[in-house]
Amino acid sequence: MIRPVVIVGASMGGLRAAETLRKSGYEGRLVVIGDEPHAPYNRPPLSKEVLAEQVDHAAVAFPMSEVLDDVEWILGNAVVGTDLDSQTITLADGQVVEYNSLIIASGLRPRRLDMPGQPARGAHAIRTLDDAMALRPELKPGAKVVVYGAGFIGCEAAATATKLGATVTVVGKGPVPMLRPLGQQLAEDIQRRHEAHGVRFVMNTYLTEILGDDSVTGVVLDNGETLECDVLIESIGSLPNTEFLEGNDIDIESGVQVNAALHALRNDGTPWANVFAIGDVARFPIPQFDPTTRRVEHWNIPTEMARKVGKQVALQLGDDVEAHATELAKNFAPIPSFWSDQFEVSLLAYGLLDQGTEVRLLEGQVGGDCIYGYYRGDDMVGVCGIGMRSKVMGYRNKVGLTVS
Repeated sequence: MIRPVVIVGASMGGLRAAETLRKSGYEGRLVVIGDEPHAPYNRPPLSKEVLAEQVDHAAVAFPMSEVLDDVEWILGNAVVGTDLDSQTITLADGQVVEYNSLIIASGLRPRRLDMPGQPARGAHAIRTLDDAMALRPELKPGAKVVVYGAGFIGCEAAATATKLGATVTVVGKGPVPMLRPLGQQLAEDIQRRHEAHGVRFVMNTYLTEILGDDSVTGVVLDNGETLECDVLIESIGSLPNTEFLEGNDIDIESGVQVNAALHALRNDGTPWANVFAIGDVARFPIPQFDPTTRRVEHWNIPTEMARKVGKQVALQLGDDVEAHATELAKNFAPIPSFWSDQFEVSLLAYGLLDQGTEVRLLEGQVGGDCIYGYYRGDDMVGVCGIGMRSKVMGYRNKVGLTVS
């Protein structure tokens, strides 16, 4: 039997890779494996409108194209081991699956607190549908909520919980929320808008203790303050799901290192010809913004990587590889993009904002709809707007470093 193409991760990236393989002419066996029991679904809304309104699979499920009718889905069965030399993966139930080509789309998991005496109930993260389903009943009017972590997910969750009637305090280690992705000026603006809705921020501090016996009743901060809470939402970062790759000659430090063609790399930097990584788990260069490799957790990246890899694998397994040499040699060079909805604020950004050394207000007014440009010298490396969506989109092709 001919070995299949195997995709590890029934995520958006995994789904788009499977679709692209079929649409690009690959007709062989195709297996998609996911550790969650759910078919692929959209994650970004989990901390926003879905958490506020309807938390079930139907609310976030991706439509399934008919080109996927013959795909083999193995769900609720995690990959626990891989042998890249023998081209096999091992599942939690002991099943061994051989592959011809392997696409790693295993994504991330939330970093969680692990404190001595921590209560068993009351602390939540928001990464999966099951996470959101467990949290939603706790966000009742009058609930006291502490959000630990002032990044995008933390601030989105704070806005959602506030709109549901909870009293919310955000605790963050930095001076302002979302400082790294947005910069000081825009971050301060967003904080003021949250505060106008009643969200309290306690910044430049961190948790030292979680109070409660069976369930969370409060938290203690390093400044000595105690905050009462019924619900603790942990939003302190993510970890790449790479444990199943341990023991192989593959660079998995802070994600799966890939080259410009998205091949996974050995520890000496040489590529595995038939192993790829896509989405949040992949660490890759974006030369027009930052030549060093990084994981980019922006919503457009998994889809764009999946389309490149899906087409690439289909061409590699086709009958005339040489005819497609130019296509196969193209480097991955995306323009990262993200969006975030928090209260009435609708953020849209392009580029890598954290690469800017100067931030300029391009249009609008602080406190209203506005657009900020992020510059390194004369080069715009990012743009982010509150509202003014069509104008923000007009800057998309202006971002990037000048190539000399």
